[in-house]
Amino acid sequence: MVTASGFIGYKSVELCIIVFDFIEQSILRIKRFLLITFLCISAESANSQVSAPKYSNEFLAIGVGASALGMSNAVVSSVSDVTAAYWNPAGLLRIREKYQFSLMHAAYFSGIANFDYGGFATPVDSSSFLAVSVIRFGIDDIPDTRFLYDANGALNYNNIRFFSAADYAFLLSYARNIPALKGLKIGANFKVIHRRVGDFANAWGFGLDLGFQKDFGRWKTGLMIRDITSTFNAWTHNSELVADIYTQTGNIIPTTSIEITLPRAILGVSRRFVIHGKFGVAASLDLDMTFDGKRNVLVRTGLISVSPLAGMEMDYDGLAYLRLGAGEFQKIKNFDGTTRTAWQPNFGIGVRLKYFSVDYALTDIGDQAEALYSHVFSVSVRLDGKKGDKKEQ
Repeated sequence: MVTASGFIGYKSVELCIIVFDFIEQSILRIKRFLLITFLCISAESANSQVSAPKYSNEFLAIGVGASALGMSNAVVSSVSDVTAAYWNPAGLLRIREKYQFSLMHAAYFSGIANFDYGGFATPVDSSSFLAVSVIRFGIDDIPDTRFLYDANGALNYNNIRFFSAADYAFLLSYARNIPALKGLKIGANFKVIHRRVGDFANAWGFGLDLGFQKDFGRWKTGLMIRDITSTFNAWTHNSELVADIYTQTGNIIPTTSIEITLPRAILGVSRRFVIHGKFGVAASLDLDMTFDGKRNVLVRTGLISVSPLAGMEMDYDGLAYLRLGAGEFQKIKNFDGTTRTAWQPNFGIGVRLKYFSVDYALTDIGDQAEALYSHVFSVSVRLDGKKGDKKEQ
């Protein structure tokens, strides 16, 4: 005789077996897909161009979160919120809440280009965190004038079509404390890149990032290695759409190609000081190191180029913030043949309440750099706080 509780227990076990079988089959499908993708790209690269340009996937070097941008991105060692999934996934372990959400919007080049970011983070257990991030950088409503002239050779503006050129990044982040390594925090990103230029071309890419954070007393250190295994973008071009125009203008008709993004490393150090009572100030310094040849930065050699980033954040009781930063140091050649050092000063403010924060950043204040200034806004929401909301001392 089978009791009701026994029947329910039997059904529960049967349901668990079905669920685990489904998970196992899903993992096998994912493995097959990745293997087939790798083999296809390997075979395709033998018949296509493979290049490692100096500036590849540069939209991922812009940065997310107005609080970080106000400090000129010098946050690799100190980041402690959901945006750590981008800056240094090891910093996710500093989050104090059960759930964090963040959204950001920025307009670049006088509103021509838009940069949007969304992120979510939550703990897996007492010693690990998981986060998901989405980034889009795009220029929309670009006129396609290929059909501007009608069959009779007359201008017809109604024939103008519009398309978008957009870059997307999807990040899955995981961070874990390693007690055996005496407080070393480790995090990693698996990222999927999708780039699209209307119907003319598109690319898919995959890459890995690895981040570390460790405290030495009141000093915080961090290391972020982007594209640690190199990130590839497999480009597919719809050559038929541009063949006639490119032939008439003497341009090379594009073909399928593989674009490689080489690794870069960012090393950072920071510390917060209590000035008086509830007033504090945090200072940070990052060294952004690239290995793709000489760049126009302060330190440049054939092997490595190093760009320093400095930031300062003043706060009152962890509630109100004033931020300053300096970065993007470059040598600019004047018309008379002389050179000058240009740099980008940034400014930001923020308000942190119990459940949410609002931050604003103004990049390139004073017009010291060649880039145009940009307004950046971001908001973050924190739910189910555990240890209070004030900033770490």
